[in-house]
Amino acid sequence: MPWDTLWAGWRSEYVSSPDDPEGCLFCRLPDGSDRDALILDRGAESFAALNRYPYTTGHVMVAPYRHADRPTDLTAEEQAEMWRLLDRAMRAIDETMHPDGYNMGANIGRIAGAGVPGHFHLHLVPRWAGDANFMTTIGGTRVVPEDLVVTWRRIRDSLPR
Repeated sequence: MPWDTLWAGWRSEYVSSPDDPEGCLFCRLPDGSDRDALILDRGAESFAALNRYPYTTGHVMVAPYRHADRPTDLTAEEQAEMWRLLDRAMRAIDETMHPDGYNMGANIGRIAGAGVPGHFHLHLVPRWAGDANFMTTIGGTRVVPEDLVVTWRRIRDSLPR
């Protein structure tokens, strides 16, 4: 059946592109302003930020400040804080956006689809019944119905205090 496989040719360039010539994105992000870097939340060991190229509105990434390749390279404190920030982001998204579900995950290594190989990070992707997540696969276009700064403000303002 022709629908057994969905072609995602757009990922080829993303997965096989050379490393960032300006250095590691997750090492640079915390140095900018929270608004410019779309950082939602900061802890002592890690931070949460909106993905600038989201799969859906509210796509959050959580990363340690320290450059570490794998979760096994993180300290117990870094691991625990990443989960706390992910929990806080999920609660804020639940309150502001009311998604029907989430995708969570990590891509470790370029071969696994990591766009920023070498700096471990988690993805939290809100999902809604009938969302347009497969538009990228079928139409080569992502449908993100809200400006990133508006999303940043909504989620950041709803973080548990």
